[in-house]
Amino acid sequence: MSAVAGEKQIGSPRLRNALARAPQTTPPIWLMRQAGRYHRHYQNLRRQHSFMDLCKHAELAAEVALGPVLDFDFEAAILFSDLLFPLEALGLGLRYSDRGPELDWRLDRNTVVRLREVEEAWPHLLFQGEALRATRDRLPEDRSLIGFVGGPWTLFAYAVEGSHSGTLAQSKKLLSLFPEFCEKLVPLLLKNIELQLESGAELVMIFDTAAGELSPEVFVAEVVPQLELLAGKCGSQLGYYSKGTQPAHLHHSVFTDGFAGIGVDYRWDLRTAFELFPRGFVQGNFDPALLICDADELSARLHNHLEPLMNHGRTGWICGLGHGVLPGTPEANVRLFVKTVREVFA
Repeated sequence: MSAVAGEKQIGSPRLRNALARAPQTTPPIWLMRQAGRYHRHYQNLRRQHSFMDLCKHAELAAEVALGPVLDFDFEAAILFSDLLFPLEALGLGLRYSDRGPELDWRLDRNTVVRLREVEEAWPHLLFQGEALRATRDRLPEDRSLIGFVGGPWTLFAYAVEGSHSGTLAQSKKLLSLFPEFCEKLVPLLLKNIELQLESGAELVMIFDTAAGELSPEVFVAEVVPQLELLAGKCGSQLGYYSKGTQPAHLHHSVFTDGFAGIGVDYRWDLRTAFELFPRGFVQGNFDPALLICDADELSARLHNHLEPLMNHGRTGWICGLGHGVLPGTPEANVRLFVKTVREVFA
């Protein structure tokens, strides 16, 4: 899975091997939210531009995405954007303040009729293709480019509650509205995924951060059918990450056979993930909160995390965190993380 310029493959050989489940000693490394508030490069840009401008102006988005790749030597850049933009495209509005993202209105049984049709919503996401093309143009040839979309359930929860954390009681109360919402959302996500792949992404991740708030039986009954629609169209270049899930959530053929690979959070034993997902990549999963520890403690905890994998099959592993890099994470600790992983698995 790599772009081709003439006879030359574009992208990280390590990431390419992981996607193909080809054996290799050293895993590729990229981190969720690697371009974010912990990084001085991002902070400097954010002082000059609004978050919305950083996302929607292609050259600015490319500059944000490139910063951590060049600084920390990650194997891939990730589209700099926000998973909520499909909600804006569907007509819910979106703005950012010191309180975080805010929608103009909430989804319920009365407002669902206000959602735009896909043909009307679609043009509002074209800026992501421009951002990816600008990023690919500036990215070193031996580095990969990854896109992303939000998971249907996570986007539903945000549309209903204005958040995708907590118990999501209101979202669960309106669970019968989820299929109607997905009639508009899923076709839009498919077009978004196709746009990102056509614009240079080698892989598109689905980030489903609210998935673990559902019981396994409800998740499989309600969410998996929507994920099957996404995987059925683009699965060979589509990865799936969920937060708070357990093996019972993901014990379904769409996760073992439908996607290019699976990302797991820090609650998982990676050895279990390798056994459950024998095909495609496995991404994760060091606890991002531990990156805030002092260097000696971080080093000890990271070695404890990596040691069980030294004598375990890890073909297909993409090394990263179990969730995004937290604000306040010392840059030196990110460098230590990358250095340690590459030394242990040299």
